[in-house]
Amino acid sequence: MTDPLIPRDRSAHPDAYDPGYKTSVVRAPTMPLLSLDSGPTEETGPVFGHDLLGPLDHDLTQNFTQGAGLAMGERILVHGRVLDENARPVPHALVEVWQANAGGRYRHVKDGYTAPLDPNFGGAGRCMTDAQGYYEFFTVKPGAYPWPNRGNDWRPAHIHFSLFGHAFAQRLITQMYFEGDPLIPLCPIAATVKDRSQLDRLVAPLDMAMSKPMDFLAYKFDIVLRGTRQTMFENKPEGA
Repeated sequence: MTDPLIPRDRSAHPDAYDPGYKTSVVRAPTMPLLSLDSGPTEETGPVFGHDLLGPLDHDLTQNFTQGAGLAMGERILVHGRVLDENARPVPHALVEVWQANAGGRYRHVKDGYTAPLDPNFGGAGRCMTDAQGYYEFFTVKPGAYPWPNRGNDWRPAHIHFSLFGHAFAQRLITQMYFEGDPLIPLCPIAATVKDRSQLDRLVAPLDMAMSKPMDFLAYKFDIVLRGTRQTMFENKPEGA
């Protein structure tokens, strides 16, 4: 017996064209989208295994220097589970993250923000979910940063997430915000999600139960691939 199909709620996701988010004006498709069948290349590989991951890949405070130096900033643990529409765990999924440093700057040649680079922070990490769909990353809390959208727009602190299924074509991208950030309601990108309850699913609550005294705070971010409580994905709004 199979579980009943939960229809996709496309109305819960933002329109591709939103004038308040300036770059969406030129990036939004102007022609109807095409649906193409996938083939063996998209469905069968390549695959990922635990042997491809290094011991520090999930620890962004150390992986850029391979333990030779620690990143600067507020230390945090980000953890959660990857679940399907019926709250079942999704095991062995590759989860990748990338983020700005504690000053709000990315290690990228086109990032012109005047905040300094951290010589010990690369800003990227990866791990695989375990048998219960659980993942965790140790990192520093990213800083807010300005961006050239309107006169004085700032991105809230956020971490980008990428999830891979069994092949490269099975990729979903989203981002996580932090509970209590006053910049979230002011951000034009966040504002493209018109339903506040949907936007709240991208906000990770503080998790004091997983925090370590005198060391780090924790934030819990569960990712739901489809269904009535699915996470909004930037590159595939209808979910998995």
